[in-house]
Amino acid sequence: MDRQVVYADLNLSRGSCFASSSPPSLPQDVCQGSSWHQFALKLGCIAIILLTLTVIGLSVSVTFLRRNSLIEESRVDVQENRNETTEKLDLLKCPEDWHILPEKCLFLSRASNTWKDSLTDCSTKESSLLLIRDQEELKLIRMRINEKGMLFWIGLNLTLSEKKWKWINGSFLNSNVLQITGYTQEKSCVSISPTGIISEDCDTENRWICQKELKPVRNKAGSTALLADIARVPRQNNERKSLTRFNTMS
Repeated sequence: MDRQVVYADLNLSRGSCFASSSPPSLPQDVCQGSSWHQFALKLGCIAIILLTLTVIGLSVSVTFLRRNSLIEESRVDVQENRNETTEKLDLLKCPEDWHILPEKCLFLSRASNTWKDSLTDCSTKESSLLLIRDQEELKLIRMRINEKGMLFWIGLNLTLSEKKWKWINGSFLNSNVLQITGYTQEKSCVSISPTGIISEDCDTENRWICQKELKPVRNKAGSTALLADIARVPRQNNERKSLTRFNTMS
């Protein structure tokens, strides 16, 4: 059997060979995505830099403001200390014929009177009978009353209800401050001398000591007088109570 040979012509273009051998190109959206990613990174870096600069600027501003605030507070404190010193010097000017003590002025009478009348006289002077706070003040007062044999009434008497020594401001005596000797019965009042603290009958006539309390306040127009009036009210009320109690004792 004879074999039949079939011949065929193949037409292959040279360009198709090169096309098939070249690598495939990337899709267009992939290339665009890479560009946006780089742009986003740049924006992020810029934002971080701006944020860092902002934080640094705020820190510097806060430090500057705090420094100015501290300087201003220091100036205010210095000014207040100066004002307080000036106010104390102004307020510690005692009236004529009064003796000055730390934060207090004393009036030493030349006449003699009963304890009740002495209390009334101090009230008319917008003051009160002497109140002694501690041993240091007691020493200073004794230096003022250096006349031997003279007794001066102070704002301390014996109450009937409590049977205790009571100051005219309503507080009770601290035995560590004063050691009282002498008469200790009804209608007992206390007087002071350069050498001792003595209890006597309140109807005895002695000299007396008035005091004005001085406290540092702002020295503004009208404020000193207003504060003095306010401070005078409780003192006058206490003195009225003392007079009422004394009249009841009588």
